[in-house]
Amino acid sequence: MATFTLRLNDELKAGATEVAEYYGFDLGSVTRAFFQQMIREHAIPLNLRSGEPNDESLRAIAETDAAIASGEYEVFDDAASLLKSAGR
Repeated sequence: MATFTLRLNDELKAGATEVAEYYGFDLGSVTRAFFQQMIREHAIPLNLRSGEPNDESLRAIAETDAAIASGEYEVFDDAASLLKSAGR
């Protein structure tokens, strides 16, 4: 069996400990589970995507909300109807 040493700042360790303990784990158990998942999936199991929409998406969401609020939108039964409406 090997020993693994990890340097973390106090804030990061406290936050990670809080989350692990919420689920009934300690940091050592979570770390071992992370490594086991890495091996099982042959990948690094991290979500590196931002959970926040980008500016273009935020504009589209705002436009959609405004169209719904004003009633200025069309409903299509299928993609073909939508494309026909757009002249494609």
